[in-house]
Order: sequence, then structure tokens, then C-alpha cells
Amino acid sequence: MNLIIVESPTKARTLSRFLGKEYSVEATMGHIKDLPKSELAVDLEKNFEPKYLAVEKKADSIKKIKDAAVRSDKIFIATDPDREGEAIAQHVKEILTDHGPLTTDQLKRIVFHEITKEAVEEAIVNPRGIDVHLVDAQIARRVLDRLVGYKLSPLLWKKIRRGLSAGRVQSVAVRLIVEREREIEAFKSEEYWEIFCQLRTQNPELKTEDLTVQLVKVGEKKAEVKNEQEAKAVVTDLEKAGYKVFDVRKRQVRKNPYPPFTTSTMTQAGARLFGWSAKRTMSVAQRLYEEGLITYHRTDSVNLAAAAVSKAREYISKNFGVKYIPEKPRFFRKTSKLAQEAHEAIRPTDINTKFQITNYKFEKDAERLYDLIWRRFVACQMTESVFDETAIDVLATPLISHQSLNTNNYLLRASGQVMKFDGWRKVIPLSKEEAPELPVVGIDEALDLIKVTSEQKFTQPPPRYNEASLIKTLEKLGIGRPSTYAPIITTIQVRNYVEKLEGKFQPTPIGIAVNDFLVLNFKNIVDYSFTAQMENELDNIAKGEREWQKMMSEFYTPFDKKLEEVEEKAKRVKIEAEKLGKKCPTCELEGRVGDKQGDLVIRVGRFGKFISCSLFPECKHTEKYIEKLGMKCPECKKGDIIVKTTRRGKKFYGCSRYPKCKWASWRKPGAIKDKETEKEVN
Repeated sequence: MNLIIVESPTKARTLSRFLGKEYSVEATMGHIKDLPKSELAVDLEKNFEPKYLAVEKKADSIKKIKDAAVRSDKIFIATDPDREGEAIAQHVKEILTDHGPLTTDQLKRIVFHEITKEAVEEAIVNPRGIDVHLVDAQIARRVLDRLVGYKLSPLLWKKIRRGLSAGRVQSVAVRLIVEREREIEAFKSEEYWEIFCQLRTQNPELKTEDLTVQLVKVGEKKAEVKNEQEAKAVVTDLEKAGYKVFDVRKRQVRKNPYPPFTTSTMTQAGARLFGWSAKRTMSVAQRLYEEGLITYHRTDSVNLAAAAVSKAREYISKNFGVKYIPEKPRFFRKTSKLAQEAHEAIRPTDINTKFQITNYKFEKDAERLYDLIWRRFVACQMTESVFDETAIDVLATPLISHQSLNTNNYLLRASGQVMKFDGWRKVIPLSKEEAPELPVVGIDEALDLIKVTSEQKFTQPPPRYNEASLIKTLEKLGIGRPSTYAPIITTIQVRNYVEKLEGKFQPTPIGIAVNDFLVLNFKNIVDYSFTAQMENELDNIAKGEREWQKMMSEFYTPFDKKLEEVEEKAKRVKIEAEKLGKKCPTCELEGRVGDKQGDLVIRVGRFGKFISCSLFPECKHTEKYIEKLGMKCPECKKGDIIVKTTRRGKKFYGCSRYPKCKWASWRKPGAIKDKETEKEVN
């Protein structure tokens, strides 16, 4: 009997479906060893040696693995093909060799990037030893994050507030959000006007749609209409002008397909198309991978196996025709700064396999994500889509120009595309908004004016980050890795450093205070380039090009010195709480007057927002914080719509009269009209 050891029961079940009776499969249920939470567990005197201990909750899993190993002739450790998986493999080896060594013939490490019969059988035939460099990289990351977290957190307690914690990469993500919020606050909006003309051809034989053109030039200068007075003057001219087609420019445009998904682009697509959190997307992808439906989902590579590309080309030829196959197979270059292990991109393991998953709970989400991955992979091996792109310039000549404008003509423009061949858009169709069509007109053709419209606009500040744009920015900066995007975003919300409102991140007062303290006193810890360099150092360790203890020493020596300096010299930070405009009822009851009369303020604690007295800790009055939208419940018409939170911390909207009224919705009322999104949230 041979034993295969994996991380999860789902992965174990998938392997068991196609392995013979000579194999048994056991799961570690994740990490079986870790640094204990109750202590630093890093020996600073012994070259940063970590103190890994068996995880108490995994005692049953460890016993099952040990018992199965005793009965087995060969043991194959088949944990995931990345640093975390390699570290788990090392820990499995350690618990199995506690009572004596195992030979290399008995204990083997195998890796595969997809859970298919062919991939697993090939891995068994080609085993290897545990990659100590990958293990070292995981140890380095774990020790580095432990040192930052355990050394900085007590300082934050002393200088800001008890219960706070700091994280190396998470703090950088918070800084991005805080700085964007300050950009928004500092932004000064400027008024401008856009002017459009709706025109129609004078040729009665041509049944074409109206042509809507936008003002782009006033005389020889770029159109810059800054206020209503200027807009009215232009509109007056255009209402009394003659119109003719000045120029028609056509060109053929070929558009290549998107590359296959990486972890980053998949989580961005999940956020953009489905409104999913990165955590949700990765959870669904994990299930698909463990069911053997997709390749490994933690990857920064756009590389594809030649065999997979060949099968995709065969599928496209059979189902769409040879005109949809490019002359040569399409391969993509990595554009990300990140460089981890040599993985494949995320793709279906079998292009011909229909979606099938065993756990009904995940069926709808898994089907949607699988379909997205499937389409992206198929499209990336299809021919370009071809468009006829047209730009139409229209000259408007007013009969009598408005005195303030001093011009004899206006130039207006419309542009659009007509798809001539869909190519890869066969599987990822364009929406109507993405491909507006223009009527057919000729140069010098006269046009009739139907109406002139003007629209007041204001320049907009940069948008707040959502999950997709935050991940994209982190990746662009070289911060984080495929396995860390979801945990980063989850952690900064759990710690109440940021909150997500309408899908956009905003920093909380405590998040701003912690960020400002770290930026002032620990510039390197939250510096973008420094954090990216640390990620590169970890990559170099994984490649065997850097010793992790030396890298740790170079980081920790100045860091430890800075800790002492800040603890001694830095002033305590005062967090300004948001006032509610009401007096504290406890203070009033106790008859306090003058400057001893406390106000009710909103504070952020470990479990979210709450109301307290501004004189805390002198006055310990607290109340539950209820965030109202200023709208009545659409179902009972009596209760207020309030913001609630599930046990897992996800926000939703509900009626204040619950449980008498059980109306609830994941979406903000009025944001959409889809009744199907409204349901009970338990």
C-alpha cells in the first residue's frame, strides 16, 4: 500500500476517484505546524530560529497520517506547488521522522499543477526531494511578519490604543487607501460643460440613424466651455449654424484577446463582474482546483502548457471553424513585476469537460467562475477581432457668430466601431455600449440640425479603491503575491482600519491614526519600494540566491533600534472621534456641567463601530451604533433601513423592526431594481 498526503479532504476525494486501490489518501487539513500565538516564537539570539509547534487542533489529522504511514511502503507528499505547500511538506516529513529516519525511496515529494489522472501519474513517476529554498522562503516570510507584528503591536498599544496590531504588507495597503482619501479631500472640483448636436442626413434615400456629435474645437482652439454663460453663447451659435461633414476617417483595427487568468486578474474580474470579494473568488477557485476542474489558482504566470494550447486549438477548430484559429499558437509574456515559482496560468484542466461539482452549496458560484475561466482560456487562443473604426468630423458655421466667441466655425466629432469579424469575441461578446455604430455619411454632405444639448459637468476626484483596483495597484507596485491578496484585504477590514462602503474602501479614524504614526516613525515599514524590495528578497531566497537569516539580520538590526527610539521619543496619538451632536445621557444624569458635560461620539473598536462618551475613560457610557440610511423599509413601510453585519463581518441592509419585519438585502436600496437580490439574511 502507498500513501499520498494532501492538504484538504476535497483534494483527497478527487485523487481517490482515479487512483487505484494500491493508494490511500490522507489530508493534513492545512498547516500541521505553526508558530504559537502566545509568544514571539523566534529566537533572536540563535539566528532567528523559528519555534514551530504541532497545531493542537490538528492532532487527529497528524495521528491518521502517522498511522497510515506505518502501513505504507511508499509515502508521497502531494501538498500544493508553492511555498506554503512546500512548508507543509517539510512539516509532514518532520512528524513522520520523529521516531526514526525514512529513506528517499520511502518518502517522496510530488507536485502537480492540476489534479488530473495524467498529471498525478506523471508526478508519481517523477518525484523529487523537498525544495529547501522554497521552505526557507516561507520561513523567512513567516518570521519577518511575526517580528513586525509582535514588535510593533505593543508599541501601538502604548502610543495609540490597546488592542491594535500592525502587519508588514497590510499596513502598506492601508496607506494606499488613506493617501487616496486625502487626495479626494484635497481635490478642488472645476466646472465645465459638454455640448452635443443631434444631426440628420438630408438625403431621403438613406435611412440611417441620427448622428450625435460632440464639440471638440471652437475656431482653432480646443473647446473649453467653463461656465453656463459660455455654454449658452455656444448653444446660441450652434442653433443658428449650417452643418456639413468635414472629414471621415476610417481604419481597420485588430484587437488581440486578453491573456489567460492569473490570481490577480481573476480576483479583479470576480470583483468587477460579480461584485465578489477577493476572499470569495479565491474560496470558489480553491474548490474548483480541488475538484480537478482548473489548474492551480495561486499563480502570477500567464504561461500555458503546449499540450493545453494544442487541445484548445482543436476545440476551437471543431466548434467554431478554422477561421477562428490563429496561424500560430498564442503564447503570452509575463508583464507583472512579481516572479514566484514557474506555474501555469489558471485554465480548465479539460476544455471538453462540462461543469460538474459535488457540493451543491458552491454550485452556482463555482459554475459562474468556471465559465469565466473557461471563456478566458478559450478566447486567448482565438484569432483577433477585427473592427472598422470610423471618426466623423462635422463643421458648424454660424450665420452670425456670438460677439463673445469671435469665431466663424465649430468642429464637432463622433467616433465609433463596427465589428467586421468577431474572432475571440465569439466567446467573450461585446456589450452594445462597447460598440456604438455610426451612420454612413460622405465628406461635404450637408446635415440638418435636430437639437443642441449642453450638459454641466464637474471634474471628479480620483476614485476610492475597490477590491479590483487595490489588487491591481499592489501588483503594479510589486507588493504581495498570489497567495496574499485575499488575506491582505480581509485583514485590513477585520482590524477596522478600513471599511467598505458601496464596494469602495474608506479609512476609519483608527486606520488613519495608525497609518500616520507608522509613516512618521517607521517610514520603511510602509514604504512602497521598500516593501516591494522585501518581496524580491523573499523571491531570491526561493531561488536559492539569498540566505534568509542574513536577510533577516539586515532588516531586524535597524528595525529594533528604531523601535527603542520611537518608544522613548514618540508622543501619544489622540484619535479624533466623530461627534453625533448629542450630549451624553450618563453625564446629564450625574449632573455634570460646563466642560465636564460629555458628548456622544462614534468610536471604532475590535468589533466595529460603537457609541461612547467623549470623556471616556472618566465616563464609561456606551451604546450600540446603528447606521441608518434615512429611508423607510420597502416592505413594512414602518421600520428604518439600517446597516447590519453578518457573523462573518459582511455588511447588508435590513429593517430596524426585525424580527417583526424580515426584509433584508445585500444591495443598497435604490442602487438596483432587481428584486432577486433581496432575501432574508440569517
